[in-house]
Amino acid sequence: MKNALLIAAACLLALLSTIGASLPYPILPPLFASGAESGLNQFLGLPPKLLFSVAVMINPLGLLIGSTVLGALSDRYGRRPVLLATGLGAALGHALTAGALLLESYPLFLAARFATGLLEGNGAVARAMLAERLQGTLRNRAIGWLNGAFHFGWLAGPLLGGLTVGFGLTVPFWIAAGALLAVALVVMAVLPRETPSKLTTSWWQVARDRHSLNLLKHTELRTLFKLQLAVTCGVTAFYEFYPLWLVEVGRYDAQGIAAINVGLCGLMTLSSLFSGRPSATAPLKRASLHAFGIACAVALVALGNLWVGMVGIVLFGLPNSFYNAVVQNWAADRFGAHGQGAVMGLLSTTFCLANILMALAGAVLTLIDTRLVLLLGAALSAAAAWQLQAWRLRLPLAAPMTLNKSPE
Repeated sequence: MKNALLIAAACLLALLSTIGASLPYPILPPLFASGAESGLNQFLGLPPKLLFSVAVMINPLGLLIGSTVLGALSDRYGRRPVLLATGLGAALGHALTAGALLLESYPLFLAARFATGLLEGNGAVARAMLAERLQGTLRNRAIGWLNGAFHFGWLAGPLLGGLTVGFGLTVPFWIAAGALLAVALVVMAVLPRETPSKLTTSWWQVARDRHSLNLLKHTELRTLFKLQLAVTCGVTAFYEFYPLWLVEVGRYDAQGIAAINVGLCGLMTLSSLFSGRPSATAPLKRASLHAFGIACAVALVALGNLWVGMVGIVLFGLPNSFYNAVVQNWAADRFGAHGQGAVMGLLSTTFCLANILMALAGAVLTLIDTRLVLLLGAALSAAAAWQLQAWRLRLPLAAPMTLNKSPE
């Protein structure tokens, strides 16, 4: 019962946090690409597509910083207080986002989305909590279920945004703020209090000296970071720009984008329920196959017509969910001695960095053709799939470090 409550609390946190992060996905493209002028898309006379790319990038920038330091802070101060503080802060961030939309203030919108992303980088803390407190098959399944909650958030957030934006542009963000207040209460009620640390280092010293990027001094983790970055460049190119592709190719509005997203995230959520099951196939071999599947799905969107592209959008959810479960469980087993908060933070940080890089690439490439940024993402994921297989063959049959719990 105790483990069930722990898993349920982590999944609820993941769901509501991701709902808040994904709300704007069907809302922003029409604001910047429909041709209707507003204070948001006319800032400093810059091209609306450029403003859109920056708006897409700013939340992942906050997530990047949050994911880098929040996991390490939770290693130091405990999972419960960090999850509670970030949930309350993210709720305030959504309230500020709603205010920015009312004022049509592009700078305030960017500041609010950055702050919200910074605090919603707590997914690494939830993963670390499960990796730390659970063992064996239960941990593998729990992380798969947690990923399913994250994926379902990518379904529910855009769907909620698309269905409620008709009542007012700010309504989805007020709902997100209320949901995050609710999850903070759940964290307070369900998660056990932790013994205070006797360390005297300040939070700034922890953030500076124990952030996830410190793990890059280890050769294997550095290799994982590079390959994970390439794969997630394909993933984030897809997430950030398939809604814009739908607006340009199919003239979709927020409600239409949300409807397509239902198929994508529905399949992704369903497959996550099974992605944590044991397999006789080596983890990195499975990761390589799933990364190649991601590349193929993104390429279908870039190269196909409207209907072929929509098939690619929906099918993307299958390899993406299995890839995440395989890599996260393998990393937890192999590198857990470095601190599960830091390890899961590194994976989350990599995803956020990929978001920023592809948003920057998209700021240029979408001025030529939105399909170019999708093709770039597909190519990077395909290259990483090849390199993952090559890395698997180079790894020793037995784990060279004491932190490794099982051979590759």
